[in-house]
Amino acid sequence: MKTNHMTKIGVLAAAACILQFLGSVMGLKIAGFLEIEFSDLPAIIGTLSLGPVAGVLIEFIKNIIHCTITSTGFVGEFANFVINGIFVFVVGSIYSHNKTKKTAIKALLAGTVVMTIMAAFVNLYIMLPLYMSEAPFYVKLNLVLSTITPFNFARGISLSIITIFIYKKISIVLHKY
Repeated sequence: MKTNHMTKIGVLAAAACILQFLGSVMGLKIAGFLEIEFSDLPAIIGTLSLGPVAGVLIEFIKNIIHCTITSTGFVGEFANFVINGIFVFVVGSIYSHNKTKKTAIKALLAGTVVMTIMAAFVNLYIMLPLYMSEAPFYVKLNLVLSTITPFNFARGISLSIITIFIYKKISIVLHKY
């Protein structure tokens, strides 16, 4: 990997950390654990500019750093990394084959759908059993279907719309240096 790419990944990861910290401080949570924050935007920008591996690395670095200030026992960071890593990897994989605005929109929509579906399975079979080990399966399934899945879909669409509006302006700066 080129030094230039590593530097850009580091800068985007730092921006993601700052946004994640601000999101945690603001405390905008749904169902007590789903945070409304925009720390995935730098990873999405990174995956569109530098490829899917860069986006996943940005997500990884962001969550490793966040582990130092967390109270989730690293489960929340693991969930954030897996779910958002899937999102940026799908987006970057599709977009890297044909870098047009139309492909970016398709990639963001595909990323949102895949992330939402995978998040449902990851939450149902890995994350919620760690958080709610005593709860019956139907309670976990209800939480996934009624809260987690709609939240992730809405979050994916929101991040996608914001990305469409800001990507070109930010990519000019990223590609300039």
